[in-house]
Amino acid sequence: MKFIETPLQGAYVIDIEPARDERGFFARTWSRADFAARGLDTTVEQCSVSFSARRGTLRGLHYQTTPHAEVKLVRCTHGAVYDVIVDLRRHSPTFCRWFGIELTAETNRMLYVPKGMAHGFLTLTADTSVHYQISHAHVPEAARGVRWNDPAFGIAWPEPVEVIAERDRRYPDFIPGDGEA
Repeated sequence: MKFIETPLQGAYVIDIEPARDERGFFARTWSRADFAARGLDTTVEQCSVSFSARRGTLRGLHYQTTPHAEVKLVRCTHGAVYDVIVDLRRHSPTFCRWFGIELTAETNRMLYVPKGMAHGFLTLTADTSVHYQISHAHVPEAARGVRWNDPAFGIAWPEPVEVIAERDRRYPDFIPGDGEA
């Protein structure tokens, strides 16, 4: 695997390194040793998948509060998404900054999302599936979110949002200093 630093402290884009032959390819998508060698959290408490039937579906931007904060390793397994993270760590040098990247089933590219960052995505194709490896079990009472179009972040989504959950649409404006993720 090839780890590429993003502009947000502690977040990485991870490319697989496929071994190809006449059958196709084989590639590792997870190695505790490779992640630990970079000082990254290697805990995997649960794995989840989301499926979105329609192009233009927005999910997020979600996170869990401490002590249930999550690290996520996100990969698109069918279709394509524009994946976004926002740094909500108040003492981080990249606080309130965002990073977005296209993840597709064809590239198998992954995004490592550290604790304290909100995460979400916009589907770029119909019938899109996203796989998550998550460091902490979901705790409904700790679940939080920030609005996808909050001017505090100024995220430049590449396409219009066509489908969004009411909960995600109604998150209030983010006020820096109101706590951290």
